[in-house]
Amino acid sequence: MARSNKNNDTNSAVPLILIAAGIVLIIIVLIWQLFMSQTNTAQVGAIQPTVTSEIPYPEITRVSLGDAYSAFQNKAVIFIDVRSVDNFKQSHIAGATNLPLDQLEVQIPQMDLQAWIIPYCT
Repeated sequence: MARSNKNNDTNSAVPLILIAAGIVLIIIVLIWQLFMSQTNTAQVGAIQPTVTSEIPYPEITRVSLGDAYSAFQNKAVIFIDVRSVDNFKQSHIAGATNLPLDQLEVQIPQMDLQAWIIPYCT
């Protein structure tokens, strides 16, 4: 008789052990997800553009985002949005001038070429 009580105790403990193991596993997965989301968020700020030889017109100097933003804050730059008028109306850099590419060549002689001009299209 003592033997059957021991089996009942063991049999009733198995579901509790499985439930506890499941809860521990869920907690581990949640902690891992939290860690991964923090790592991904930190990496987003560290993304830098890749410079490759596939960039068209490599002889044209590229401006880093940091330099452009600093010049923007100091009002030391003129941003020229070369997209269409419709795209410009949808969104653009505050204070930018819209000058679509097909009009750029005609307008260049009228610009202050001593100013720092940064054209952009995205």
